[in-house]
Amino acid sequence: MTVAKIINGYTVDKGKDGQWHITAANGEDVSGPLPSEAMAVEVASVLDYTPPAPKRRGKSQD
Repeated sequence: MTVAKIINGYTVDKGKDGQWHITAANGEDVSGPLPSEAMAVEVASVLDYTPPAPKRRGKSQD
């Protein structure tokens, strides 16, 4: 069994289909399927994780 790797805030893991997938911290599928772990790690290393901005509070929420 493979262990998921976290690179630049993204998780690189082997899916049930035998292919490699890259997911964000919130579980959103970012990329994949990719044929090899090395390729998935390389793709994840160039991605720049930017967490979502905090939600606005108050009367006027735009």
